Amino acid sequence: MPIRIFLRVIGVAALLAFAAAVMPSQWMIAIARQLGIEPFPDSPLTFYLARNLSLLYGYVGVLLMLIASDLPRYRPLVWWVAVGTISFGAMQFIVDSMAGMPGWWTFGESGSTFFGGVLLWWLDARTSKDAAT
Repeated sequence: MPIRIFLRVIGVAALLAFAAAVMPSQWMIAIARQLGIEPFPDSPLTFYLARNLSLLYGYVGVLLMLIASDLPRYRPLVWWVAVGTISFGAMQFIVDSMAGMPGWWTFGESGSTFFGGVLLWWLDARTSKDAAT
């Protein structure tokens, strides 16, 4: 079923964020440099925020995998996840713009989040609630 596949694909991708939470600090600095995002402040607060955001994304992946594993049981949550993802994408655009992130980052991150939420909402609306059993 497409909605289950979508939840699993996004869930697995989000689980990869756990690796960033324990990534060596110098790797974070090097990756930021390669992406053209400089300077990446070498400070405890910066690494704290980056690592905690990665943990949050990882746990979102856990949630999506849980929902996909028993879609009939957790189906009422799918609409809320879709609406939350859409609003998160809109807020990401504002936050990324305020932070001065490059346009390609701002549009890529917030756009993919927003449209991922729209796709999840669309799949939820088009999939019979009974077919999820």
